[in-house]
Amino acid sequence: MWKIIGIDLGTTNSCVSYMMGDKSEVIANAEGKRTTPSVVYIKGDELLVGDLAKRKAILEPGNVIYEVKRFIGRKYNEVVEKESLPYNIKEDKDGGVLIVIGKKEYKPEQISAFVLQKLKEDAEKFLGTPITQAVITVPAYFNDSQRNATKAAGEIAGLKVERIINEPTAASLAYGEGKNKDAKIVVFDLGGGTFDVSVLEIGAEGTFQVLATSGDTHLGGADFDQRIINFLVEQFKLKEGIDLKDNAMSMQRIKNEAEAAKHQLSQTERVDISIPFIITGKDGLPRNLEESLTRAQFENMCKDLFDRCKTPCTQALEDSKLKKSDIQEVILVGGSTRMPAVLSLVKDIFGIEPKATVNPDESVAQGASIQGGIIQGDVKDILLLDVTPLSLAVEVEGWLAHVMIPRNTTIPAKKENTFTTAADNQTAVTVHVTQGERQFARDNKDLGMFNLEGIPMMRRGQPQIEVSFDIDANGILNVTAKEKSTGKEINHRIEGSTNISDEDITKAKAEAEKFAEEDRKRRELVETKNRLEALVYQMEQMMSEQKDKIPAEDKEKVNKLIADCKTAKDKEDVTKEELETEIDRVQKEFAELYNKYQAAPTAEAPKPDDELENGKEWGTVEGEVINA
Repeated sequence: MWKIIGIDLGTTNSCVSYMMGDKSEVIANAEGKRTTPSVVYIKGDELLVGDLAKRKAILEPGNVIYEVKRFIGRKYNEVVEKESLPYNIKEDKDGGVLIVIGKKEYKPEQISAFVLQKLKEDAEKFLGTPITQAVITVPAYFNDSQRNATKAAGEIAGLKVERIINEPTAASLAYGEGKNKDAKIVVFDLGGGTFDVSVLEIGAEGTFQVLATSGDTHLGGADFDQRIINFLVEQFKLKEGIDLKDNAMSMQRIKNEAEAAKHQLSQTERVDISIPFIITGKDGLPRNLEESLTRAQFENMCKDLFDRCKTPCTQALEDSKLKKSDIQEVILVGGSTRMPAVLSLVKDIFGIEPKATVNPDESVAQGASIQGGIIQGDVKDILLLDVTPLSLAVEVEGWLAHVMIPRNTTIPAKKENTFTTAADNQTAVTVHVTQGERQFARDNKDLGMFNLEGIPMMRRGQPQIEVSFDIDANGILNVTAKEKSTGKEINHRIEGSTNISDEDITKAKAEAEKFAEEDRKRRELVETKNRLEALVYQMEQMMSEQKDKIPAEDKEKVNKLIADCKTAKDKEDVTKEELETEIDRVQKEFAELYNKYQAAPTAEAPKPDDELENGKEWGTVEGEVINA
């Protein structure tokens, strides 16, 4: 029978699982281990993956690629690890990352595909049947580009990716396997390169609903390793006067020892680190690295990393609208949760002892295979409801971000809104899609732009352009814009340009909170200016349409009102209150003149939130950018 395998494509280690009957089982690799290092060795035509590749790292560090998950779907200028890598990377012509090995260049998707191919081949040997389909997990905070890139890696590896599923959600499926109870749980997932936290509600009837998710796509075990690496390099330089950073082989040996030391400090209070013949001095004599490190020292040097776990946890809890007392269990996922400081941190945040209910290294892959079983029809009576982690918006008038799909909306989801134009005879608009929690589009991450052309020449406000956001179960976004009178439309799959930097992603919610009051004031000011502009437009239209009926004296009055509005709008440091006072004054004076020459007077200028005749939301398009 055909099988859909579940794959946890990790930063440091990967794992593959399948459903045996109604139970998920991890598949051991060809070396007999249940997890496979996400490491690739390339030299000429030789390709090694996993433990065999990792063994090559000390002697040939420039040919061994690791932690490539941190590059997938990202721009080169967003990579912060450039200086610490033993292998070479460069900027691709599309702005992405290229990994250079010898004379060949590889995209991160290709390197990830090599890891996936090994997992696929090991699964085929174990199951004795060809494997062509998989569910692959990603961090909950992976953006659209990273999800698409992960899907592409699966396709390169010869797999049809049936679903992209969030890692903490997958872990919750593994936790809930075989249980029939109602529970509100938190999944705390600190892996090798990423951190996710999700709040879920599990129903006895088999529902798994994600209430909220948050995280940091650039926080994981590798960052803790780097602190130990920095410590060892600095201590050696103080003692010997030699900077080991210039020697790739020495740095790889230090990296291996740092990772081992971190693991040991989870069990003991002190570790002695010894690396004989780490380098040869200028005198030709070998030097040894000898250092000791206590758990207290390690936790102190990593205090800021531990602290970075707090905000996503409190944010997810707040977004879920639950209190600490509502949480019944905290499930630990990811190898980095074995650190004692993490256990203490989780207890402090949620007020309960975390539980190692699931295997932190295997549960994500097991959950992925359960999702595969659901798709295949082998697993019944389970309904999974996941969410999108950040708000999706379209830029509107005044550079505001008009939210189409709010963060933590259950996916799949679809939302439509109708916008219009801000200029007469405008024939084209550019739909600008952003992601983030700030009120102004420029403060959020650009997801992409596309043009809708061929709009009939009409007056401002008459064309109706329906914009639709459709986010699928994989968290991948499709956007459609349609001009209603002609039926002309354009569909755009947001990819390629969706490279949200990890720094922007992890700061998105923090920035929204920090600048919320500032954003509110700026937004109100922009909206008031928009009202003033609409009033000016209305006066100019009347002057144009009734120019033969209006005597010179009244024309002069209207022109002065128009000039007053423009002066008020362009005044430096003008406040919302000043503009509102001016709008009230001008409206009253203009209403008297309007009544003389128009059959149906309008005493109030249209506002951004007024409704169009068809009941859809008012919006405008200014220049080439949709504004509302």
